[in-house]
Amino acid sequence: MTTPSTRPRALQIATAQTVRGIAALPSTPRCTSRSLLASVVMAASAVLLGSPGTTMAQKLPDTMTWSAYDVGSAGYAEASAMADAFGKKFGTKIRIQPSGSSIGRLQPVLTKRADVGFLATETFFASEGIYDFAERRWGPQNLRVLAGRPAAFGLFTAGDSDIKKMSDVKGKRLALVAGNPSVNVKCEAFLAFADMTIKDVKPTMFPTYAAAMSSVLRGEADASCTTTTPSQVYELEASPHGIRWLTLPPDDKEGWKRLNAVAPFFQPYLETVGAGISKEKPAQILAYRYPMLVVRGDMTDDMAYNFIKAVDETYDLYKDATAVMYRWKLEDSGVPAADAPFHPGAIRYLKERGIWKDEDQAWNDKRTARLNALLAAWPKAMEEGKGKSDEEFAKIWEKDRQAALDTLN
Repeated sequence: MTTPSTRPRALQIATAQTVRGIAALPSTPRCTSRSLLASVVMAASAVLLGSPGTTMAQKLPDTMTWSAYDVGSAGYAEASAMADAFGKKFGTKIRIQPSGSSIGRLQPVLTKRADVGFLATETFFASEGIYDFAERRWGPQNLRVLAGRPAAFGLFTAGDSDIKKMSDVKGKRLALVAGNPSVNVKCEAFLAFADMTIKDVKPTMFPTYAAAMSSVLRGEADASCTTTTPSQVYELEASPHGIRWLTLPPDDKEGWKRLNAVAPFFQPYLETVGAGISKEKPAQILAYRYPMLVVRGDMTDDMAYNFIKAVDETYDLYKDATAVMYRWKLEDSGVPAADAPFHPGAIRYLKERGIWKDEDQAWNDKRTARLNALLAAWPKAMEEGKGKSDEEFAKIWEKDRQAALDTLN
């Protein structure tokens, strides 16, 4: 932090760094003199660079905390790359708080101990008040998305099996993961596309994600669903069986309507990277968002605007950090669908960039109405559930939640 005794030197450093185009002031002004210093440096930069504040930092805090998946995960790697870029360009110091559980990643955001979460499907669960978040101490959470990288997800089977289209899964063994609703709800969405439910297949539970993904190769299941790049699907591709990804035609409007009723955060996606997939042999499957930049609904519009602008302006510094990091380009990451509504501050910046269209706003309005209906239904369920057991309360909330959603149809 700059102090009165160090400001002259800080001014020299900030001005010199701005001239070199590699740094700028890191913080919102905290007092009149600091604000004056920022103005002086901005003016000096404008004179020296020939344009007003072109390399000045966004108004971000000096320090930030982000939550993410465990060390070693894609989410943690991508958060680290962005944090490094923020530090290089803006001088912002960022602490990444990893967690292996959805609660562990979301709670710091909800309690304001983290500014942003690099999250996945737990965002949808929290905004809907389902699974872990159906308990009395949680309920629907008022969350917003700033952006989210598209991540492909598909239902696969052995290449030599008789399962060639989604409806062929009926009556077959579908691999699911015990205690992992994030994976299982996606599998259920695939079934809905073909106008089926879990009752139309033979759900086969496996204790771990890895076990479920390798079950097709071992002959323990007929189909499973996952992203396109885990080692297990490459092993299946390399086997004598080969691999087949089942197609989700984007022009099947009724199928997509049924799918989105289960998981409204999915969208059609033509994947070119993965096992048995290439630019020459793409797979027409679907995409969700992982990781997503998730914040509380009460984050100020200016903070959301400044953050997403910083993500955009540092893109060239992090886009090559991983094989899929380039998908953070806002034309891909700054549009629906996502697991919660987009933040108004992010939308403001996306509109300025010419990215946010009328159809994006229509999606966001509908998604916001859904979230608001659930937020309004929760107090009623809590009142009805007073003195009831947890099992009784779960039934009350299920009833009130569905009633709230029914009003939107």
